[in-house]
Amino acid sequence: MATKRDYYEILGISKSATADEIKKAYRNLALKYHPDRVTPDNKKVAEEKFKEMSEAYEVLIDPQKKTKYDQYGHEAVDS
Repeated sequence: MATKRDYYEILGISKSATADEIKKAYRNLALKYHPDRVTPDNKKVAEEKFKEMSEAYEVLIDPQKKTKYDQYGHEAVDS
């Protein structure tokens, strides 16, 4: 299985980012990569990026999941 990218890197934020900063970063990326907003030839890449950033957002916006992720990485949230 391929190694997953760091969730903070995906959203372009620091580990000290607040919930508001996480939301803002996600919204900006969602507007840029939403599959319905890109040209048909970029749709596949956009879908992959959108899926990846949505997963990152889901973990980092939840305080308990974020704490586990910060301590243990992907193993903590993949199970």
